[in-house]
Amino acid sequence: MARVETFLVAPRWLFVRVETDSGIVGWGEATCEGRSETVRTAVHQLSEALVGRDALRIEDHWQVLTKGSFYRGGPILASAVSGLDQALWDIAGKHYGAPVHQLLGGPVRDRIRVYGWVGGDDPAEIRDQISARVEAGLTAVKMNASGRMGALASVAALDAVVRRVAVAREVLGDDRDVAVDFHGRFTVANVRRVAPLLEPYRPFFLEEPVVPENSHLIGDVVRCTTTPVSTGERLYSRQEFLPVLQAGIAVAQPDLAHAGGITEVRKIATLAEVYDVQLAPHCPLGPIALAACLQVGFATPNFLIQEQSIGIHYNQGAEVLDYCLDRTPLTFVDGYVRRLTAPGLGIEIDEHAVRTADKRGHAWRSPTWRHPDGSYAEW
Repeated sequence: MARVETFLVAPRWLFVRVETDSGIVGWGEATCEGRSETVRTAVHQLSEALVGRDALRIEDHWQVLTKGSFYRGGPILASAVSGLDQALWDIAGKHYGAPVHQLLGGPVRDRIRVYGWVGGDDPAEIRDQISARVEAGLTAVKMNASGRMGALASVAALDAVVRRVAVAREVLGDDRDVAVDFHGRFTVANVRRVAPLLEPYRPFFLEEPVVPENSHLIGDVVRCTTTPVSTGERLYSRQEFLPVLQAGIAVAQPDLAHAGGITEVRKIATLAEVYDVQLAPHCPLGPIALAACLQVGFATPNFLIQEQSIGIHYNQGAEVLDYCLDRTPLTFVDGYVRRLTAPGLGIEIDEHAVRTADKRGHAWRSPTWRHPDGSYAEW
């Protein structure tokens, strides 16, 4: 490898560019929402172990990057590794003239179902946003369960969750799906109260019902409901996924920009398969992360569905496809994306647009929420 560069681009993404001595360029995404500047520093520090070495030794590089220092793991280092790992797979695909999924064993499917996020604080807004997604051809959506939620929520607050999900089911009918994202905002006590009330509306899955620090409690959630439970966007390794798999989750949601890239997520998928768990990678991010997810999905038997953020409300300043020279590969037809066939990650990045955007940069930060009494609230 000859050079590693990073680009902070709107709305909140961090792209990684790796160039080989022969001129092959690979792209990765190391976005860590609200902490991308920190990850940027980590990428450049880790790249010291890569420059001057053979880019095709992907597994060997992954071992060095993840285990080559006394302090390891966590969202910052794992995100940095993720961006570099994706770029190395992109290089390998371009070197061999094949899409990454071919290098992972070949395709097991020819298209992947996708879903999109919908906002709205009241039933009328939910109805409008879901209707727009249905008209756009999607067959599945995901919605927030709530905003701020007290440790022991009021009856009104819990009933509001149920009403909004009921409207979603009414709009979607029986042939489409709605996933409900708790964002770790609920205590186990609140989840145990509301999850059974949602069962008549048959959610696709209940996502991240507790914060990752409380993963040891997720088994209590699994046992209180027949609805599939999912988690994983803030888990960064097989070791961190193992307890929640053993606790009985139905869907694992690693983020390829956070969980060690293609190399580690493939291993997480294989581990999940042992527990009869499906893979649905978290990806409210940019085009590179999305393409990496899809490459894994085309070669992974227990792949369920793919999240994507085209048109999402917080993509302000740039959209997912703005950095692609050709938008065709990431076009959705009837709620699916067709198998990517171009070499590497299967998309072509507009380098001029990326370099121009990096000059403007971004400083996206997570919001800070507080309860009416002034205490901190999970967001």
